[in-house]
Amino acid sequence: MILLGVNIDHCATLRQARYRDAAETHGGAVEPDPVAFALTAERAGADGITVHLREDRRHIQEQDVWRLRESIATRLNLEMACTPAMIAFALKLKPEYVCVVPEGRQEVTTEGGLDVVANRKRVADCIAAMTGAGIKTSLFIDPDAAQIELAAELGAPFVELHTGAYAHAYYTRKRAAEFKRLRVGAKRAHGLKLFVNAGHGINYVNIAEVRTLPHLHELNIGHSLVSRALFCGAAEAVREMKGKMNEAAK
Repeated sequence: MILLGVNIDHCATLRQARYRDAAETHGGAVEPDPVAFALTAERAGADGITVHLREDRRHIQEQDVWRLRESIATRLNLEMACTPAMIAFALKLKPEYVCVVPEGRQEVTTEGGLDVVANRKRVADCIAAMTGAGIKTSLFIDPDAAQIELAAELGAPFVELHTGAYAHAYYTRKRAAEFKRLRVGAKRAHGLKLFVNAGHGINYVNIAEVRTLPHLHELNIGHSLVSRALFCGAAEAVREMKGKMNEAAK
C-alpha cells in the first residue's frame, strides 16, 4: 500500500486571503481552520499530515504547526527550508519527519527540487541535527542521479522525488521522458536503500500513472485534494485519492 500524506498548506492559503491580519489563526470568524481540515483528512484515511512552515509565513503559521503537533493522531511531516532558524524550530517541535525543501520568495509554491550538491554542508548539518533528535529526514529533490546519490551519502533515510516537471508535462510530448526520469530515479534511490516518496502536482488524473512508479512508499498531495474538497468535501476527497493510489492493490 502506498501511504498518503495530506498537505494542508492551501487550506491555510484560503484563510490567509481573508484573515492574514487577524490576531488568531482560528476561532470566531476566522476560517477555514487547517487543523480541522487535517483531522478530517485523518478520519478519512490519511496516513500523515504534511505542512510547510515557510520563512515568509505566507500560509501556515507557527500556531497552526503547534496545534497540529498536539492534535493529530497520525504523524507530522514538517516541510522546511535548510536554515538555522527552521532547524531550531524543528528541534523544538520534534515532528516525526522533516522534508527539506528549497524556498524562493517569488514562487507561488515550491518549484523545483533542493540542490543538495550545491548546499552539501548545510544539508549535511541539517540531517545530522535531525537524526540526533530522532527525527527522520527526507530531501525534496529532482530525480537526478547526483542529487539522489549524495542524499544517500549524507545519510538521509528518505527522498521525496519532485514530480512537478512530470505534472507540468502531462499533456505534452515531454511526458514520457519526464516519467522515465522519475522511474529511473526511484529505482536508483531504492538501490541505495533510500525510502522513496514523491510529490508536487499529483492529481486525480495523473495518479493512475504515478502510482506505477517502482518502490513508492508515500505520496504527499495537497493542492489537488483541497481543490476537490471544494466540490465533495475533505473526507471524500481523501478517500477518493487514497483509493486511486492503491487501485492495483485491491
